[in-house]
Amino acid sequence: MRFSCDTNELNASLSIVSRALAVRSPKPVLEGILFESCEEGLRLTCTDLALGIETTLAATVSEEGRAVLPGKLLCEIVRKLPGGNCDIAIGERMQATIRCASIRTTISGFDPVEYPELPQVAGESFSMPQNTLRDMIGRTLFAIAQDESRPILTGCLMEIGKSEMRVVALDGFRLALRREEIEGPEKDVSAVVGGKVLGDIAKILLDTQDPVSLCFSRSHVRLEIGPTHIVARLLEGEFIRYRQILPQEWQTRVTVDRAELGSAIDRASLIAREGKSNLVCFKVDGDLLDVTSNSETGDMEERIRVATEGKDLTIAFNVRYITDVLKALTDDQVVMRFNSNVSPCVICPTEGESYLYLVLPVRVFGA
Repeated sequence: MRFSCDTNELNASLSIVSRALAVRSPKPVLEGILFESCEEGLRLTCTDLALGIETTLAATVSEEGRAVLPGKLLCEIVRKLPGGNCDIAIGERMQATIRCASIRTTISGFDPVEYPELPQVAGESFSMPQNTLRDMIGRTLFAIAQDESRPILTGCLMEIGKSEMRVVALDGFRLALRREEIEGPEKDVSAVVGGKVLGDIAKILLDTQDPVSLCFSRSHVRLEIGPTHIVARLLEGEFIRYRQILPQEWQTRVTVDRAELGSAIDRASLIAREGKSNLVCFKVDGDLLDVTSNSETGDMEERIRVATEGKDLTIAFNVRYITDVLKALTDDQVVMRFNSNVSPCVICPTEGESYLYLVLPVRVFGA
């Protein structure tokens, strides 16, 4: 096999597919990237069996064929090459010679016969803007569980109907939910995609209105993003019935400037992190919100003017859980809804239902 292509374009394609590169796999061939000649020029494929990525790029192919080259080493080599054209020749014994400008490098590859094919995903597909899907993933992914004891919670639940899509993540201490209106499939879809996989997908999605096509089967999801195809295995198991834990009523409703609250919590965290509990306390007193923290090192208090409906309240949270939510938001103002100092806090927009975040409080004696 022999081909030549633009070095920068090859580097960009390698950066995409290498997100599915296996690390320390019992099958060494999975630590490689499959190169194949095709109508577009060159097809690159990479898979760790949970995630598979395939993309094409323009190339001049003088000898057709297939070969698997060591992924990590090849990516590092190409990344350090100067711009311009790159020529790669691969012999029968899978030894590749890479030439660019005055540089020549030789590396050994693997037999492509052993490389697995990506799973076929059959089903009804639908499309949505890339930036919408990227935003939905980015604003929920932080709430997945890091503990592998409940594997299903290490991913995000995707619920897709004819007119609405929901992405939900929860870890037992907080919940993140994003909603978007879309033109979905005829048949409703409910699937859980692993957090690491979603993180890799989000990095490939562009911040544009260009479409991404999605197709779900019982075990896999396929995404098509321009010349790139992604196939990911779904997580098995039953996701928590999250709708049952969302409070439908509230006793206290506070509308607050998001940036002002975020800054206050950020300052309070300087003291909170010195203590064992890492707590920040909210005291709703009429149209004032006191944000306080204390530890063995000292204490901090800041007062913010808010718009309040309902009862006064004192409640405490792990500062990181509240901070994560506020970092995921861009609205000028947000609403916090409470029922008691031991019930979850709901953070939502002032209008509409595009998102909902739920954070469990920490019981504090005397609160």
